[in-house]
Amino acid sequence: MFEHLVALPILLPMLAGVILLMPPCGKNVQVRRVVSVCLSALTLAICIGLLYQVTTAEPIVYAVGNWQAPFGIVLVADPLAVILASLTSFLGLVCALYSVSGDDEKGSFFHPLLHFLILGVNGAFLTGDAFNLFVFFEVLLIASYSLLMHAADKHTTRAALQYVIMNLVGSAVFLIALGILYGVTGTLNMADMAVKVAALTGDDVYLAKIGGLLLLVVFALKAALLPLHLWLPSTYASATPVVGALFAIMTKVGVYSMMRVYTLIFGEGAGELSHMAQHWLWGLAIATIVVGAIGVLASQDLRRLAANLVIVSVGTLVALVAVQTKEATSAAIFYMVHSTLVSAALFLLADLIARQRGKVLDRITAGRGVNQERILGIAFLIAGLTVIGMPPFSGFIGKLWLLDATFDAEHAAVFWPVYLLASFALLVALAKAGATVFWQRPQKDVAVIETEDASSNQLVAVYLLVACSPLLVIFAGYFTELSEVAAGWLHNQDAMKSLVLGGRS
Repeated sequence: MFEHLVALPILLPMLAGVILLMPPCGKNVQVRRVVSVCLSALTLAICIGLLYQVTTAEPIVYAVGNWQAPFGIVLVADPLAVILASLTSFLGLVCALYSVSGDDEKGSFFHPLLHFLILGVNGAFLTGDAFNLFVFFEVLLIASYSLLMHAADKHTTRAALQYVIMNLVGSAVFLIALGILYGVTGTLNMADMAVKVAALTGDDVYLAKIGGLLLLVVFALKAALLPLHLWLPSTYASATPVVGALFAIMTKVGVYSMMRVYTLIFGEGAGELSHMAQHWLWGLAIATIVVGAIGVLASQDLRRLAANLVIVSVGTLVALVAVQTKEATSAAIFYMVHSTLVSAALFLLADLIARQRGKVLDRITAGRGVNQERILGIAFLIAGLTVIGMPPFSGFIGKLWLLDATFDAEHAAVFWPVYLLASFALLVALAKAGATVFWQRPQKDVAVIETEDASSNQLVAVYLLVACSPLLVIFAGYFTELSEVAAGWLHNQDAMKSLVLGGRS
């Protein structure tokens, strides 16, 4: 019975997208909004129920059409996949709630596209097949192309064109990599590939290495890892803020793919190909943190600052992936949840602040005051303290955990100073941004311009995200245990192979 739940985080968003295109949702704005929020909440409830099931028992393998692996398509709901599907569904619910104040009417088909994006992201997390990982990547990318053009102008169009071209190239490389790996292993089921890769000999080893490194290029592009990160700041900053908040999860799909592929397929048991990406990941991760921190310091508006914070978080996560230990993976899972939520909150806060500052918008410069200064200021303060890792917020736990997990790592002597200096840079940038936006006023009088106060549902959406930081601290015992369970299953390669392949590993 419970195995059928695995398909619902994918099927329900797909059904929601179709329903929202049809009457009466397609004609009536209010009905479309209510249905979108309700179906988002239902998707989240299903993901939470599935999370309870896989953490109290064991991961669930769902064979589509009852065709067993490696011949059929399988969905694998292990704790890591379901945690991230739950995170995606929660973010989708918050963005749907935020958008109903009018953002959804600035372009066409916002709500169906939101659900199709959730479909693609949840599918990428839950699939156990490398080719279907490619398929779900394409689903989420197609939805993201359209969402990026929501309320678009010429600047958005230029950034969207760059984003589309980069990802089309990435998709082509992805297909080439899968073709090479299928040629040498004869399978695209990830668990079966892990078995076959370990048995490769001769020239097949080098071909598999080429395929594996091409996948690294693809995942680095999706995650915005240096030097393939250049598309992200302009893309995220030019998108409407509610879309930017929704996109906060998309780079995590690339990081998750690195976790899955380079732990299960090219992990400890891969013979000559064991940990093939580890050396590359360390250098790229540290360089990404440096470039992201410089971008944060150089940001001239809040949305670009939030976009560069995403780059810093990606570098940090990839450094943890490079360590290839259960402890580092546990820290990465906690940090991934924390960083996604706070990044989304900053995008939405940037939007609300921009609406209340007249022509200055969200630029980090002296301007007219924010109307709802206290309520937005408190939210920005909590988000800022969370990002820089100050107690008593979740960033502090995440920072301590990742420093402890990397203490004995090969490149810890380089990573620690870089990460701590980057944290200091973030502290300086966020303190400057907050002080400038909320306290500094121009010396001359500013013309009175009608501004827009945040609606109740917008404030609820922002505070739902902001409140997650103290909640992650209050329930730190549960969330750390959950992260450790998820990391344990990811690193228990023999158990995962046996579960997926039915003992044929």
